[in-house]
Amino acid sequence: MKHTISHVIGFDDAPFQPEHRGNVPIIGAIFSHMRLEGVVTGKVRRDGINATTRIEEIISQSRFAPQLQLILLQGIAVAGFNVIDIHRLHQILEIPVMTISRKLPDMGAIQKALLEKVPGGRRKWQLIKRAGAMESVANVYIQRAGISYEAAEIFIKQHAVHSHIPEPLRTAHLIAAGLIDSNIRQRV
Repeated sequence: MKHTISHVIGFDDAPFQPEHRGNVPIIGAIFSHMRLEGVVTGKVRRDGINATTRIEEIISQSRFAPQLQLILLQGIAVAGFNVIDIHRLHQILEIPVMTISRKLPDMGAIQKALLEKVPGGRRKWQLIKRAGAMESVANVYIQRAGISYEAAEIFIKQHAVHSHIPEPLRTAHLIAAGLIDSNIRQRV
């Protein structure tokens, strides 16, 4: 990508109680440069397999879809272990995809949990492996599809204004957290 990335959607899920089963809200915050342009919502199944499809539908049905140049995800999974196939999402929507994590995940613990405790965990672990190793860039860790390391670094440095997380993801996180009872511990 040689041009500046200006139209972005950042997704995060709402917090939920550990015993919760069923659907979990996800929020997409759409930005044009540094301005919030819109918000989209949907639901995905806790530890399910529908996150990729739901995100694809949410974006495709959005009036903002034609302008989007990048999809940001707060990690590779939402609603627990509902793992997103970033390469499929990129291929179907023809929009680059990047996951962002504040800290380097404990891949051994994730693999163990998926293979020992989560239905369909083997397939989910394969999606995580297929997404590629986490890369350190601009004080965060990323996985990417359809965007170069250099373009990812430039984007993060330009859009991480109030924290290490780019504004579209930070905003999606704040909105998602605000949907749920404040007694639920929120990620910071």
